[in-house]
Amino acid sequence: MSLRFSLMGPVRAWRDDEEIDLGPRQQRAVLAALLLNNGIRLSNDQLVGMVWDDPTPSAVMALRTYMYKIRKTLPELSLKSKDGGYVVRADVVDDCRGEPLEGLQGAYFDAQRVRLRDYRLKAREDCLERELDVLELQKHVAAFPLRERPRALLMRALYLEGRQAEALDHFHQARALLNEELGLEPGPELRGIHAQILRGEINRPRRPEQLPPDLADFAGRAQEIAQALRTLPGTIGITGMNGSGKTALATRIGHLVRNRFGDGQIFVRGKDVAGELLRAVGVENPNGDKAALWREKARGKRFLIVVDDVQDAASVRDLASPGSAMILTSVRRLNELPGVTWLKIAGLAPGEAREFFRGVLDHARIDAEPQQADEVLSRVSYLPNAIRVIGGKLSARPKWTLAMLIAQMDRETKLGNAVPSDCRAVLAPLVRAEEELTDEERHLLRCFARQDAEVIDVCAAAKLAGVEPGAIEYVLESLADVHLIEPLVLGRYRLPRLVRIYFGWRTPVLTS
Repeated sequence: MSLRFSLMGPVRAWRDDEEIDLGPRQQRAVLAALLLNNGIRLSNDQLVGMVWDDPTPSAVMALRTYMYKIRKTLPELSLKSKDGGYVVRADVVDDCRGEPLEGLQGAYFDAQRVRLRDYRLKAREDCLERELDVLELQKHVAAFPLRERPRALLMRALYLEGRQAEALDHFHQARALLNEELGLEPGPELRGIHAQILRGEINRPRRPEQLPPDLADFAGRAQEIAQALRTLPGTIGITGMNGSGKTALATRIGHLVRNRFGDGQIFVRGKDVAGELLRAVGVENPNGDKAALWREKARGKRFLIVVDDVQDAASVRDLASPGSAMILTSVRRLNELPGVTWLKIAGLAPGEAREFFRGVLDHARIDAEPQQADEVLSRVSYLPNAIRVIGGKLSARPKWTLAMLIAQMDRETKLGNAVPSDCRAVLAPLVRAEEELTDEERHLLRCFARQDAEVIDVCAAAKLAGVEPGAIEYVLESLADVHLIEPLVLGRYRLPRLVRIYFGWRTPVLTS
């Protein structure tokens, strides 16, 4: 359930798509004061001073009454008194419906109205800068003739359309108007664009389009996608075991929101994330503080950035910029990064996996052997890439039944392989994960997998390893961090079936 607010026009709120009655004017004023200070604790005295210009002794009691009613109307806000004050954290949108804070009176709201008008004007001009639409810029310049930034944008847009004389004429118009109305010469932005036009140095902005293609057969993840769409342009993190589909999900989310980020999409994989971001916007040999330089380049812009397979928090720290969005994928959840909404994924839900399998393989073959189909999906822990590979194998063998595939799986398992040798792509993520384990982690997984144990208990693990439970818990938590086991309750973990099959019969990995 989604709760969102608007301060542009009357103070309004919606629960999903249904508008909420926020009560009388003073009650809406109290809510507006909280929303204007989103995430900041306000004392009773501060709130009273914001809502009432000349408060009476009864104002504190009135404030408490309004707080009680706001809690009843909006329980999702978790609006609780703490240390004599209140704080809210909410999704406040700009729906451009009218005069900010319409109907609210007082010195505080008058000042905030000015701030919100300026904010909206700057946001509109940021949008015009991204689009460089001559007609829309002409309308904006006519509405705000003394603002220099839109004049400079209009001159740029005209020049890029091959209308150099008109662009220069706009400079002279602006110069005459500023002299007549304010007694001023054009500022550095207008003078700079005028000089660039005279020198012929203006080029169309470089717009990166690096998002990988979306998967035509992408399946499931509806809940995770919905949460991501609610969170963006905040930072999203997607975590899960190797092969769980993190990159595919990040790409799908990216394609769903790409039109919200008019300055382009950047896809990065590697350790030098800041350097790759800078190269994507035309800085070929970045040096010095790359994170600071990227923030400078991204200021006022709206980029969608996907950083795939993040190895450590340091590589992406300090890269977020207002208006842009980041989607991170990482096997380990990087809890030290502030302000990230993490989505954890594993296999698909059984129903989603079945429908995906039906899309990859002729559904008539699956419907003919429903129990065998469920067994195959269970063996690969409902992981989408594994389902795609197995389905492709069966599609290339139209005479095979699912029972035949299971028989081959059983035979290969006895020979020391988890799946048939011609489906090794299913195992590639687990091979990679195993190579990154310590000897202790690898040994523990094999011990439990060979017992075909679905649930791992800390005490049993300690007994196997011959150490104290406190010592073995560190190993188990490390395995949980890379999603090879799933934490249940304290001291108990579940071993996914594909992991049990793989490590139960896996021969040791040779290391140099």
